Amino acid sequence: MSLRDKIEHAIQNQPCMVKDLKAKFGGDRAADRKVMEALDELVHDAVVCQKSGVFFTARSGRAEKALPCKVVKLGKNFAFVMLEDESGDIFIPGRFTRGAMPGDSVLVEKFAHPRVEGSDEGEILAVLEQKNDMVGTARRIEGRLKFVPDDCPAISMTIQRDCEGGAKDGDKVAVEILQRGTRQEDHRVGVSMRFGSCDEAKRCAKALLYAKDIHTRFPEKVRDEAKKFEDMTVSEEDCKGRMDLRALPIFTIDSAETKDIDDAVSLTRLSGGGYELGVHIADVSHYVKPGSELNEEAFNRATSVYYADQVVPMLPKSLSNGICSLNEKELRLAFSCLMRLDQDGNLTDYKFVKSIICSRVKGVYSEINALLAGTADAETQAKYAEVLDQLPAMKELYAHRARLRKERGCIDFESGEVKLILDENGHCIDVKKRTSGESEAMIEEFMLLANQCAAHFARVKQIPFVYRVHEEPNGEKLERLHSLLQACGINDHFAKEVPTPKELSAILEGVRGTPFEQIVNTGMLRCMSKACYEEKPKGHYGLVLKDYAHFTSPIRRYPDLAIHRMMTDLLSGTDKETMIVRYTDFAEKASKQSSEREVLAVQIERKAEDYYKAEYARRHLGECYEGIISGVTQRGIFVFTVS
Repeated sequence: MSLRDKIEHAIQNQPCMVKDLKAKFGGDRAADRKVMEALDELVHDAVVCQKSGVFFTARSGRAEKALPCKVVKLGKNFAFVMLEDESGDIFIPGRFTRGAMPGDSVLVEKFAHPRVEGSDEGEILAVLEQKNDMVGTARRIEGRLKFVPDDCPAISMTIQRDCEGGAKDGDKVAVEILQRGTRQEDHRVGVSMRFGSCDEAKRCAKALLYAKDIHTRFPEKVRDEAKKFEDMTVSEEDCKGRMDLRALPIFTIDSAETKDIDDAVSLTRLSGGGYELGVHIADVSHYVKPGSELNEEAFNRATSVYYADQVVPMLPKSLSNGICSLNEKELRLAFSCLMRLDQDGNLTDYKFVKSIICSRVKGVYSEINALLAGTADAETQAKYAEVLDQLPAMKELYAHRARLRKERGCIDFESGEVKLILDENGHCIDVKKRTSGESEAMIEEFMLLANQCAAHFARVKQIPFVYRVHEEPNGEKLERLHSLLQACGINDHFAKEVPTPKELSAILEGVRGTPFEQIVNTGMLRCMSKACYEEKPKGHYGLVLKDYAHFTSPIRRYPDLAIHRMMTDLLSGTDKETMIVRYTDFAEKASKQSSEREVLAVQIERKAEDYYKAEYARRHLGECYEGIISGVTQRGIFVFTVS
């Protein structure tokens, strides 16, 4: 049989890449050249054809059916791949995975007759691009040091003896695949980095950041650019053309440990009744310019990542904790939203201005709560002397706004957030439910109002923008919620197919204080669509708003920085047509990038939090707790502890 016939026969049996054919029929430079010559002949004669570097027999028609995908999940006996356009996923049975790993780019052929009717199943024809770096745990199994990937803990791969890198049993490690086999278990890996014991949450969190390509250190070019902002102060030149609000008793309210302060507030009672509420946001766009290294890095990161007592910032500290932070008694450039509300808390007017401010005091939530409750000591009252007279009016306005929010039907979910208590070595020694008081809710409402104004501003002006979008729940999620409510004996007959937020709020209110409260709260939260960023205003289901945006956190969120830039241009006199040309593409790209990075950040934050919870739980093995079953899966159950 000629080489040409051998190659054709091989491709008939299984679509092949050049490297596969060279491995089978080549071996040296001369033999590899002959393989390529025979392959070129087959292509020229239309016997074989190519797609994405994979060769098929032309008459089979398989090339047209092959789909470029990416492996997104791997189990012991299966994999899932996502279509290149992210329009759907395909289930791959274990014997058809060809040793592919999560992150690999692959070519997939769907089965004409899947085992489950209506599902998409198929086989991986070839691995186009390999992702060979992974993070996981080194484990001593049957006398050999093996690697168990975090992304697929059901499998293990042998670590080559000369590439163990000093790793020990139980170490969190990063590895590189050195040699691939036809099955995942046949791969051989080498250790490229050790993070320490997997029993330490901080080591696991560090490995997680590495795995997700989250860099704690900024690139050199960004650091160099950020140096010019170190010890920077606001100059007279910076103040030109801005509204001078230094006479206003503006102040900030944050947690005690906050160093990147990007919002401040002020409130004035109007003589005719009503209020003027000022929300003053750090003018980050004044310093982070389009085309700069700082902007490119901020765009790539898109958000700060918070976990335990750590933060991976979107911007270097010289900006986030320095010139952009609204620090006490320091002159700062701001982007202010000045809102007028009537005596019942209804918004009647607003305007956005570039401003100069000077925060009178760094407020702390716990201290403000004590002042609002009338339990603050003399020392605390003295600290807030310059702004103390604003607090009763703020409390009053918040009460009006909270009532309007409830009348609107906003869904107020019970927060499941926890506060991790760490010792001096960074080990988790306690987990407490995160509680918030009146000042936290008050600031949240004021920020929400400013965000609402920003979205309204953009929609009225019809300029490109980055909106915060929250769509209504889909049918599948609503069906799961229906089953849960039925199991709890709760009537969920709604006026229309999709319930209104007000109807869901009524259910939450009905179970408040009952044993079903936590279960229903969690189930309803899970049925909600994921909020994201889009360039078109589609409304916000949960907040019951026609349009919404994120304006108030430009230090830690790129969408806020992006819309500051757009609004600044419009306020400076740029016409609508120029705005459309300048920002349409940018708004689309910023929305997509910000949505993707937000999802990643949330995944990291939750996973890291799980590590710390597990570290804490290890200290209490063998102890018994009373709980309520909140969910059942094939692999186990979910339980809420009562205490």
